[in-house]
Amino acid sequence: MKAVAYTKAGTIERDDALIDVEISKPTPGPRDLLVAVDAISVNPVDTKIRKNVSPEAGAHKVLGWDAVGRVVEVGAAVAGFKPGDAVYYAGSLLRPGANSEFHLVDERLVGRKPSSLSNAEAAALPLTAITAWEMLFDRLDVRKPVAGAADAILIIGGAGGVGSIAIQLVRALTGLTVIATASRPETRDWVRELGAHHVIDHSKPLADQITALGIGAPAFVFSTTETHRHLAEIISLIAPQGRFGLIDDPESLDVTGFKRKAVSIHWELMFTRSIFETPDMDEQGKLLTEVAALIDAGKIRTTVTEVLRPINAKNLKQAHAVIESGKARGKIVLEGF
Repeated sequence: MKAVAYTKAGTIERDDALIDVEISKPTPGPRDLLVAVDAISVNPVDTKIRKNVSPEAGAHKVLGWDAVGRVVEVGAAVAGFKPGDAVYYAGSLLRPGANSEFHLVDERLVGRKPSSLSNAEAAALPLTAITAWEMLFDRLDVRKPVAGAADAILIIGGAGGVGSIAIQLVRALTGLTVIATASRPETRDWVRELGAHHVIDHSKPLADQITALGIGAPAFVFSTTETHRHLAEIISLIAPQGRFGLIDDPESLDVTGFKRKAVSIHWELMFTRSIFETPDMDEQGKLLTEVAALIDAGKIRTTVTEVLRPINAKNLKQAHAVIESGKARGKIVLEGF
């Protein structure tokens, strides 16, 4: 089967940074679905692994942790899906990725594709929706108020993939005021379109901009990027007893400044459940099905902003380069082999 892979970690401009290959079609295990992949999307995790993690000598490493496709075969213990089902999911870091014609995924991680979306539109959603959902409702517990705080959330990096869906989930499922950061005219327009009540500029000090809004100190801060740059401002602006969450990977993070305000700190990785096969691993499939229902009800929308065809090394290299530039808006999707 066709796939896009690499054999040596490194920078994206190399000719062999990503290559078109032929690899063997996999066979499903007891709880696996074999999915014929129709569309995939690209996330920062793809670029980080490609830059830093080499496969064993002579082996190909396939990336890709967002996929939409059709079930073509199921394992002996699968109960929730059958051949022909249209599905979407984000998969596991411990298994080969979905940048291939056929892909294996544990059924517990899989949701039913939103019926109102095309394959490309749906492919933009799984990883970012899971990340945003788990941070908002499992980690930050945004439905539980913080005494004395503004019922508001600051989302740093509102125009990125996770920020784009987080804004919508907060608007659809809570009554919180959404403050999003964006620094360019096109990204400011994008986050407003997605539902942000207020937009502030993350290239400037954040605390003064929050004060100028006149709504008080926000109960929650969700940082999706450049947390190390904004940490002092976050400590200053968040409400006492507030809750702070991040998803990026600062080289170091001195959180002692939060102590005086008794702020709780939450780190989200949507792969944790699949890496450790936690007892609640099936929550990811359930929440994806719930996200699909919100989509089909018109309460939230896809975050795809660009579709490249077909799925091949040339187009994937282009998508990786945009992600690494730090200027991505929404999600980049690739469709069809």
